[in-house]
Amino acid sequence: MRTLLCLLLAAAAHAAGRPNVLWFIVDDMSANFGCYGEKTVATPNVDRLAREGVRFSRAYVTAPVCSPCRSALVTGMYQTTIGAHHHRSGRGELKIHLPAEVTPTPKLFQQAGYYTCIGSGLPDLDFRGLSFGQPKGKKAKASSAARLGKTDYNFEWDPAIYDSHDWAGRKDGQPFFMQVQLHGGKLREGSDAARAQYRERVKKELGANTDPAKVTLPPYYPRDPVLLQDWADYLDAVRLTDLHVGRVLDRLEKEGQLANTLVIFMTDHGISHARGKQFLFEEGAHVPLVMRGPGVPAGQVRTDLVEHIDLAAVSLAAAGIGVPAWMQGKDVLAASYRHREEAFSARDRCDETTEKIRSLRTDKFIYIRNYHPDRPHLQPCAYKDGKQIVQKLRELHAAGKLPELSERLLFSPTRPREELYELAADPWQIRNLAGDPAYAAVLEDHRRRLDAKLSATKDPAPESVAMYDSDMKVYVAKGNPEVERNIAQMKKWAAEGK
Repeated sequence: MRTLLCLLLAAAAHAAGRPNVLWFIVDDMSANFGCYGEKTVATPNVDRLAREGVRFSRAYVTAPVCSPCRSALVTGMYQTTIGAHHHRSGRGELKIHLPAEVTPTPKLFQQAGYYTCIGSGLPDLDFRGLSFGQPKGKKAKASSAARLGKTDYNFEWDPAIYDSHDWAGRKDGQPFFMQVQLHGGKLREGSDAARAQYRERVKKELGANTDPAKVTLPPYYPRDPVLLQDWADYLDAVRLTDLHVGRVLDRLEKEGQLANTLVIFMTDHGISHARGKQFLFEEGAHVPLVMRGPGVPAGQVRTDLVEHIDLAAVSLAAAGIGVPAWMQGKDVLAASYRHREEAFSARDRCDETTEKIRSLRTDKFIYIRNYHPDRPHLQPCAYKDGKQIVQKLRELHAAGKLPELSERLLFSPTRPREELYELAADPWQIRNLAGDPAYAAVLEDHRRRLDAKLSATKDPAPESVAMYDSDMKVYVAKGNPEVERNIAQMKKWAAEGK
């Protein structure tokens, strides 16, 4: 016991004087910020971070859905390598355990004497920017555990890797590692009544709501009133997120901590939409990434490819903690860092919907491989189909009222096995070049490079029936007939070889 105490005291002493590290991790949000070219809404606080630090213009998540992305983020490892690639997996009787050598990043900080916390970054507001206890009524006291931020890891982990929900509880002079988890694009979701209440909140806090008529949609979405209103609500969620960021920065300044804090802003994937969240197109996998703090050059824009798993290595290095040899993320701020030549992303099962897609981005192209080409893009999925925007798209499809582009990209009964897009010429990934003879050599090169990546990262075998059934028991227990129908459909397609 005495030896352990001595080690802890030594770690705390060694940590003194090191920078704090604070991550903003935001749900369901693309790079719709002023510093990334968004014109419809103003985002002064994230823009400030970019102005005072480094903005990465080509940052990508390795998984475009919450739990695999966050499992990768907190370990600095590809979710496919550690077996955490299926969304909301390991929640049933069968569990997922990290490889023996892999340690979650908060634990590494803790071992180095840091105070580790995960919450909203504000003492009186939750992850939505609302007082704790709302919307049930007046402010309510919440336990420290209840104030902890979103984790959503697919593997077994020890909650003790987080000391608290907030850095206020640390010892004098002790540096902190803080994750500020924000609701982001999810703020706009819910029932009609919840959406109306949300719009009133926007008007009260920000002065006015975004005008749906001023919204610019991707070209494959029809300018339907439901979709326009949803996108306007989404942009207001961007504004509320920016407001929260500003409040946390104000707190750091008032406490005299901002100058000594590495601040990193990122989202866990793109906007939740029909071609966004869960999918590997730019709409789903491209995210904002901004870093500001000690040693970070101001006003720099980086155009090289980076992956979200790099946050762990960057943060450990900034704190003077050695980056483990097993970690796949890289310290992209290191003087010796060599720019990535490619960025890898993967999509696997999301809830009850089985899927496998892999992608590789290079300087000019994105190559996507669909392992289930005989299934539609929008497979049945209770979560996705519960969204008002997807319901409206399905309604327009059934009525034959969708434009040709929307029909082709969203509702074709099958998909190409391979997709290749030249991003500068085709930013919305509309023209698939995989069948164009002029790009045969490019296709072959990307095919080979993806194969090499899959081998190097030990891409896993298909999920076993036993594991799928174990996780599905959790869903079935909730009593949703739609989920049960979808499970049956997944098994039927699998039996047919689709």
